[in-house]
Amino acid sequence: MNEVSFEPKSNFTFVLMSIEVKEVSKIYGSQKALDNVSFSIQKGEIVGFLGPNGAGKSTMMKIITCFLPQSAGEVKVCGFDVSADPMEVKKRVGYLPEHNPLYLDMYVKEYLGFIAGLHKIENKKERVAEIVEQVGLQLEQHKLIGALSKGYRQRVGLAQALIHDPEVLILDEPTTGLDPNQIEEIRNLIKKVGKSKTVMMSTHIMQEVEAVCDRVIIVNKGNLVADDSSGGISKSKKNEFVLKVEFGAIASEKMLLEIPNVTKAQNVNGNVWLVASTSDVRDAIFNFSVSNKLSVLELQKVEQSLEDVFKSLTA
Repeated sequence: MNEVSFEPKSNFTFVLMSIEVKEVSKIYGSQKALDNVSFSIQKGEIVGFLGPNGAGKSTMMKIITCFLPQSAGEVKVCGFDVSADPMEVKKRVGYLPEHNPLYLDMYVKEYLGFIAGLHKIENKKERVAEIVEQVGLQLEQHKLIGALSKGYRQRVGLAQALIHDPEVLILDEPTTGLDPNQIEEIRNLIKKVGKSKTVMMSTHIMQEVEAVCDRVIIVNKGNLVADDSSGGISKSKKNEFVLKVEFGAIASEKMLLEIPNVTKAQNVNGNVWLVASTSDVRDAIFNFSVSNKLSVLELQKVEQSLEDVFKSLTA
C-alpha cells in the first residue's frame, strides 16, 4: 500500500483561552443584569473590566467564579464549563470579592493555613510561607487580621486568592478605599502576579487600568460596549474625533455645525472651540475659515483619555 502524506494547507497558531464567555445573560426577576454578553480572555492577559455601578461587573465575575448561575449562555474557565464542572473551575480560579470577607479574629498566618487546608494543599506550611513573602506580609503574619490596616487586609485577601496557585485571578475592586501609597503597592503586586497568570480585575480608577492592564472591556447596563487594548480603546471608531480650534475672529456654533461631519461645537473661551466630528475634519475647518475670512490661530487634535472614552460609552 502506498503511503499517503498530507501537507498542511495553512499555518495557524492555537491560542489557549483562560476565560470564554458566550452570549451570557443574567435575569433577576424583571431586571436583566447581563444581556447576551460575549468575550474571551487569553492566557497571560491582564484585563480591566469596567463599567458604572450597576453595569453587571460583579454579576459577571460571580458567574465566572461559580458563585452565581447564568440565566442563559455558556462560560468556560481553562476549558471547563462553570455549570457542568464547577469544582474543576474553582481549582483553577482565585477570587477576591469587592467586599473582602475575612475572619478578623484569626491571625494572618493561621487564616492562610486554614484556607490552604480547604484547598487540600500539600506542604501547607511551606506554601503559606511562600505566599506570605510573595504578597509582602512577613511583618504582619503574626498579627490579628482585625488589627491590620485596609491595605494589609487587601494583601491578605490576595494571598487567600493566590494560595492554591490558580491559573486565573478574578479581582473585584481590589483597591477600593485605599490611600495612594496602598494603591501603588497593590497595583505593583497585581502586575507582578500577572506575569504568570491571567488576571481579570474591575475598578473605577482609570489610571490604574492604564498602568496595569493589557486590555479593557467595558459594560454598561448589562451590555458589552467596548473591548480593545488599553491603548487602542481610546482610538475606537465609536469615539468622537475632537479638535481644538482658535479663530482670529468670532465664530458661532451654528456656523461650525454646518461643516460636514461635525456633530458638536463647544465654545471654551473667547474664540477657542472644541469641535467633535465623526472623521478628521481639519481640511474642512481650514476651508471653512477661508470661506468665512477667519484666520486660524490654533488647530490641534485632542487625544481622548480612557476616562473620556468611559464617559462617552456609559453616559
